[in-house]
Amino acid sequence: MGKIIGIDLGTSNSAASTLVGGKPVIIQAAEGTSIGGKSFPSVVALSKDGQLMVGEPARRQMLSNPEGTVIAAKRKMGSDYKFKVFGKEYTPQQISSFILQKIKRDAEAFLGNTVDKAVITVPAYFNDNQRQATKDAGEIAGLEVVRIINEPTAASLAFGLDKVQKDLKIMVFDFGGGTLDVTIMEMGGGVFEVKSTSGDTQLGGTDMDSILIDYIVNEFKKQSGLDIKNDKAAMMRIREATEKAKIELSNIVTTEINLPFLAYDPSSGPKNFILTLTRSKLEELLRP
Repeated sequence: MGKIIGIDLGTSNSAASTLVGGKPVIIQAAEGTSIGGKSFPSVVALSKDGQLMVGEPARRQMLSNPEGTVIAAKRKMGSDYKFKVFGKEYTPQQISSFILQKIKRDAEAFLGNTVDKAVITVPAYFNDNQRQATKDAGEIAGLEVVRIINEPTAASLAFGLDKVQKDLKIMVFDFGGGTLDVTIMEMGGGVFEVKSTSGDTQLGGTDMDSILIDYIVNEFKKQSGLDIKNDKAAMMRIREATEKAKIELSNIVTTEINLPFLAYDPSSGPKNFILTLTRSKLEELLRP
């Protein structure tokens, strides 16, 4: 009999879990944890010869293959948007299905059993089209999607599993890679009731990254006189360095972004970029 797993299909990273002996266990990707301790980067890449890479292998080759790499597909779910990769078009559902196939495959290897069913979480503010697109992606990946659950509801359920005898009112603040959800829930007698929910399906950590990327691009232009906004390889290097710096500044107050040979000036040769970034500067840039 196949196993059922729970999947958090995220904008930047995804995760999966299942019950083993009555306790939830996080499913590890075949490659282990990625940057920031995440399991499955939500990154899909295709090489020019058609090879498909998903998760950490796709993230690792982002710098050398920016044209073939797709990120943040979740933000386009439920829309008519098409990702164009080396002359071919892919729907957001297809890109998400590649991520779900990777999770299914690694879950089966991790558990030593087939996985044929899944519960997938979505932002509370996802509309019907976005929810159906998520379900379609699961079915393309070969999973029977038994339920679509709101992310804050799933978090509340996990929080309250061992508190069924208590009456609680809790707030779930879920600031993810691409979406923001805030939900107030009441819990009593093992029953969970959503009292209020709000959020923004177009606000998340990737927007913080974008602001920081713009700042770095402008600083590099001041230093070198070069505008690298249209240099895909350079921009991918900046994106990776930006995410790493943002994560580091959660634990330390100062970090250094060091990008040697970021661009080439025909008149003066290669250009390096070094910037010391403080947590206070990051907070200043991100202030509404």
